[in-house]
Amino acid sequence: IGVAAAAWLLAAWLLWRTSVPGDLDPVDVEPAEVFSRSHLERSDRYERFLRANWAVATLVQIAVLVFFVWLAPRVRLRGIRGGVALGAGALVVVWLATLPFVLAAHWWRRRYDVSDADYGTILVDPWLERIGSLAVAAAAIALFMLLARRLGERWWLVGGPVFVLVGSVFLLAQPFLLAPRLEPLRDQELVAEIRSLAREQGVGEIDVEVRDASRRTRALNAEFYGVGPTKRIVIWDTALEQLSRRELLALAAHELGHVKAGHLWKGVGWLVLFALPAAYVVARVTRRRGGLGEPAAVPLALVTITVLQLALLPATNAISRRYEREADWLSLRAIDDPEASERLTVELAEAALADPDPPRWARVVLETHPSPLERIGLARRVRSLPRGAAPREGS
Repeated sequence: IGVAAAAWLLAAWLLWRTSVPGDLDPVDVEPAEVFSRSHLERSDRYERFLRANWAVATLVQIAVLVFFVWLAPRVRLRGIRGGVALGAGALVVVWLATLPFVLAAHWWRRRYDVSDADYGTILVDPWLERIGSLAVAAAAIALFMLLARRLGERWWLVGGPVFVLVGSVFLLAQPFLLAPRLEPLRDQELVAEIRSLAREQGVGEIDVEVRDASRRTRALNAEFYGVGPTKRIVIWDTALEQLSRRELLALAAHELGHVKAGHLWKGVGWLVLFALPAAYVVARVTRRRGGLGEPAAVPLALVTITVLQLALLPATNAISRRYEREADWLSLRAIDDPEASERLTVELAEAALADPDPPRWARVVLETHPSPLERIGLARRVRSLPRGAAPREGS
């Protein structure tokens, strides 16, 4: 156990390391220096409602799962089919119970002009994703129940690696799942510039495509998916409509920074580190219901996983913010245009009505990216460096 713990800590330390210089401290930026008073007041009200909405929705989700934990021994379901039916039923009821909060969040976004999508779009658009997620969850429940029945209490030794394998396949399959919703970017000059930037950053050949995000939101974004021949940058149509050429290149460079730093594979590494201990905790907790091989244990496993995810939020968000900061740093080095990066950050924050400087608790529990002020401070810090000078690498 001691050797395993030491190996875990060593692996976590290696995954935690980034190329961001250890002495690269962002410049302190006051919110009023960059954002209008109107934006600061509106974003504060906007974010406060969404945070409260998320907190109540999470409590409702846990309450529904706890109800199914109470209900499970009282229904006569047998075998793996019974466990799958119980687990799938719990997930469907969770979705129905939290649906009002999804609609409330969308109502709030419409009220603040972050989105003008109708409610039908919000409900209908993700139906394929919901069905796919439910199917994957049902298959996972069946697989883990089978492992528990065959291997007994030590099923987690195999279940953890299996979970990693399934999660990795899902991550790598995303480009194929998204393909029907994307179309090639028609601005060939911009495509050529982004591809040149990718080659300069050592990413290789990529496709550049567009997502019709304006049907759901006015926020701006871009994403990177795939490995090898499936590598592609996906730019939201909202970003193409509102950002300048230099800002679009800064946005693309940020996504390419994730690839250059290997964040996809580091994410798989963290999945490996967290999956086995999590599977062990689930195995220990479900022993109270006869082990995961019994249908009555399935809701208990689901509520345990949910609680573990919440408990790990500060850690997973800290990892995400760290990698986002590294992508920002690599982008700033790649395009050598801190002014464009700062303008991009302001545009992103204003379009999404993001709080430039969220409360500390919200940053720890909810924020996956550095705050807008931190990102602007990093751009200004890089701009203040003498030409050709670079702080010490690695942190």
